[in-house]
Amino acid sequence: MLLFTMLLTLYIRQEFLQLGAAVMSFDDPVLSVDDLADQIVEVLDYFRLGKVMCMGVTAGAYILTLFAIKYTQRVMGLILVSPLCKAPSWTEWLCNKVMTNLLYFCGMCTLVKELLLLRYFSKEVRGSVEVPESDAVQACRRLLGERQSPNVLRLLEAINERPDITQGLRKLKCRSLIFVGESSPFHSEALHMTSKLDRRFSALVEVQACGSMVTEEQPDAMLIPLEYFLMGFGFYRPSQCNVSPRSPLSPASISPELFSPESMGLKLKPIKTRFSEEV
Repeated sequence: MLLFTMLLTLYIRQEFLQLGAAVMSFDDPVLSVDDLADQIVEVLDYFRLGKVMCMGVTAGAYILTLFAIKYTQRVMGLILVSPLCKAPSWTEWLCNKVMTNLLYFCGMCTLVKELLLLRYFSKEVRGSVEVPESDAVQACRRLLGERQSPNVLRLLEAINERPDITQGLRKLKCRSLIFVGESSPFHSEALHMTSKLDRRFSALVEVQACGSMVTEEQPDAMLIPLEYFLMGFGFYRPSQCNVSPRSPLSPASISPELFSPESMGLKLKPIKTRFSEEV
């Protein structure tokens, strides 16, 4: 019997990133992305879970994708938000190095928080002199301040040494739904990843006026694509009255035969989801 669970992640919420987690020593062995992916298997085995549905954001999406490549039989589907798949660009590598050095010498200081928020959110919600920052940004800033600096440093080090997994994407046979904000610094990487996945099993949703954290900035833009994605697994049956007739995913816009699991990727790709078009 297939077991179903959803792994919700920001940076794949490993035990050492949880609130109240013990502080890692700088003398501890250096983590790798393979270590983080293998930890997922340990969690699944502990809870006696078989196949799972996985959801991850940015670096968390990378780790879950790597997990799916390494442990194909354990993954039912992937929901990836602003995912990574290539090795860091020199600009990202340098930015991560700056943050790890600041975390080492200054802890989770204001500059580190601002660099991370710049990576997560679009300028529309980060605010300005005239416009205050959104509640989501304020909450993220507060949560970043509550994390253990050495633990965040170790995670950034692992992510900064990640290999390119593009070739492994061709091996994935599970269905994949990718969301990406058009203002995300990882927008082009999400497009690259989508181009390498099997089009029969993958779908891309680009959300306008949004950064990397689509889940926080424009969660409504995810509703309809998620509904139809989960329909392919038999987990969800939406009522017709809950579907906007203006949506690019509404029944009026899509032939019914394309709702079958085999056509899941083709019916959604390519589309662009505007926030104003959602329910």
